[in-house]
Amino acid sequence: MNLGTIYRVGVVVLVVEVVAAIWGLAIVGIDTTVPMHWGLDGEVNGYASALVAFSAMPLTTLGLLALFAAVPRIEPRRANLERSASAYRTVAVAVLVLMGVIQIVVVLAAVGRSIPMATVMGIGIGALFAIMGNVLTTVRSNFMFGVRTPWTLTSDLAWDRTHRVVGRLFVLAGITVILLSLTGQLALVVWVLLAWVAVILAVALAYSYRVWKSDPNRRTSGSAT
Repeated sequence: MNLGTIYRVGVVVLVVEVVAAIWGLAIVGIDTTVPMHWGLDGEVNGYASALVAFSAMPLTTLGLLALFAAVPRIEPRRANLERSASAYRTVAVAVLVLMGVIQIVVVLAAVGRSIPMATVMGIGIGALFAIMGNVLTTVRSNFMFGVRTPWTLTSDLAWDRTHRVVGRLFVLAGITVILLSLTGQLALVVWVLLAWVAVILAVALAYSYRVWKSDPNRRTSGSAT
């Protein structure tokens, strides 16, 4: 799988994160305590030194880049993951960009800028859900990327149909979260997001089992084929 796009975006995001960190450190100083975590009320409830707060996202981004590079190498169904390359790259890029946005928000908050945290984070997460849902239908059966239940992994029919249904739910969840984020009520956004996740999990499990039962070509256990 060609991961060049993921690497290039990852490097750009890392540069942005590091530049933002250096800019922030130049303003507040290394040892200054700055906000790092926000509660459901949108208020700061966690602090760390500027060095720690500004280093968290670059390190996380590096870890994600390593993960995105490793997955194609350890995936047993590599041919299917290769057929899902466009979706894989799209999701990876979206996640990396979100990390960059979070870094910018953290640094801006640390230097005293007023940031509508609930709105920014809600729109970011909602957009990620919508993007994931939009590409899920193109993902082929594999062990590392997609909706993996015992039944989707042992029935191509269950995999395909489940991803079509779940993909639509992801898009609806993303749009809902984005719209609710405009209200600025972080607690509401979080609870609605959790409710959507519970619904998606329940549908994925129940629907994939139902389709699996009706598939004459289903397998009794997962395999690398």
